[in-house]
Amino acid sequence: MASTNDLKNGLVLNLDKELWSVVEFQHVKPGKGPAFVRTTLKHVLSGKVVDKTFNAGTKVETATVDKRTMQYLYQDGDDYVFMDLDTYDQIHVSGATVGDNANYLLPEAEATVALHEGVPLYIELPTSIFVEVTYTEPGLQGDRSTGGTKPATIETGATVQVPLFITTGEKIKVDTRDGRYLGRS
Repeated sequence: MASTNDLKNGLVLNLDKELWSVVEFQHVKPGKGPAFVRTTLKHVLSGKVVDKTFNAGTKVETATVDKRTMQYLYQDGDDYVFMDLDTYDQIHVSGATVGDNANYLLPEAEATVALHEGVPLYIELPTSIFVEVTYTEPGLQGDRSTGGTKPATIETGATVQVPLFITTGEKIKVDTRDGRYLGRS
């Protein structure tokens, strides 16, 4: 248990048997009436964002979330197998938990896996990765770096939009949060 005075960004709360991460908080002391804490909370599993207000000094239940750096090994059916780099233990993370991150998950890549009571909640990838373009249509005469874009398939199987001058076999840098092309490596 913690007081609302102890809230900080990133703290995970257990409200009504659901896990919520504190995105933003603000202590408010109006001229009249008691002080309160205005928070923005993000549901850990669904990503839903809500605003919630607590009276100052109210006790809230915190949840222990263990974030570990793990290495992605391979896909086993719908599960993804990760290895803890400290203990060498392997855990299976469901495809639903991995979500869209699977589009940018390379074998032997490191990711942060968040666990609550041994259950994987979500994974965090580095903000950008370098991948090889496995297929894209050839560029045409006159294509410029400031021109349009075309789809390209990368080695993970995902499709990203790249400039017209990118060719098959090139290494590119991709943002793992939204799949944007960031440049060549």
